[in-house]
Amino acid sequence: MTHQTGITALGVSDHAYLELDLVDGADPAEAVGRLAAAVNQPTTIAANIVVGVRPELWARVAPAGAAPEGVHGFNEPIRGPGGYAMPATQHDAWIWVSASARSRCFDVAKLILGELDGVLRVADEIVGWVYETNRDLTGFEDGTENPGALEAPGVVAVPAGRPGAGSSVLLFQKWEHRSRDWEGLGEDRQEEIIGRTKADSVEFDDEVKPEDSHVARSVVEVDGEELDVYRRNVAYGDFGEHGTVFVGFSHDQWRLEQMLVRMAGADGGPRDTLTRFTDALTGSWYVCPAVEALAEVAEPYLPEEED
Repeated sequence: MTHQTGITALGVSDHAYLELDLVDGADPAEAVGRLAAAVNQPTTIAANIVVGVRPELWARVAPAGAAPEGVHGFNEPIRGPGGYAMPATQHDAWIWVSASARSRCFDVAKLILGELDGVLRVADEIVGWVYETNRDLTGFEDGTENPGALEAPGVVAVPAGRPGAGSSVLLFQKWEHRSRDWEGLGEDRQEEIIGRTKADSVEFDDEVKPEDSHVARSVVEVDGEELDVYRRNVAYGDFGEHGTVFVGFSHDQWRLEQMLVRMAGADGGPRDTLTRFTDALTGSWYVCPAVEALAEVAEPYLPEEED
């Protein structure tokens, strides 16, 4: 079973993210089938497209064996001490279009949405863009620990032989930066908060890395082994409001959810200090089905080939 290749397709500069909800009275199976069929059109060439479905919805309409086990929606906020919370804003479906031109993202997204009229409606949309090749708007590198091209498929895709083989679990969040506060810090303090050097992204040694740094709180380990996730984060916004779109993939939900729990300080440890300079505005989980599973649910809605 094959993961959606757009997940690991690097080298694009422009991004469009659409979260969608079922239209009242729409048939869920038809909505998911039409979504799958909509991304199968030849006119989407020159753009990468990834689609996700709310875990409970995918479990309801997926072909036999195509839904990963134990995956749930972002149905409750993640709460930490002192009233801190990461909000739950779960929707029914998700579309990510990426390309090397904003106009291409716009045209492809518009085309797909036109095929979904009457079954899915846009609930939220974000335009993303790449800042300084691989940095976020804090000025630090993002995705430094991403697995390489040969390892990435094994991180993002449920292994063969398991329910939902080839599918990926996505954590999707929008984080708004408090840039004035952040930029008022000196570089040394910024590096302490992140847990890495700013210029060349060298991780601090454990003896000097603060336990409330972002690196210390966002890394998840089991028996001393760090559990990889695959990040495709980008920047969003303009001068007034801007931040990071977190787009994180894994073959299991637990490690991503545990990352959020640790960042919030909900595990009994310290809260990630970076969360005092950037605010989570949204939070959703999606299953990004395997290509073969999408093709199966799309079948009744694909246009007939001309002779």
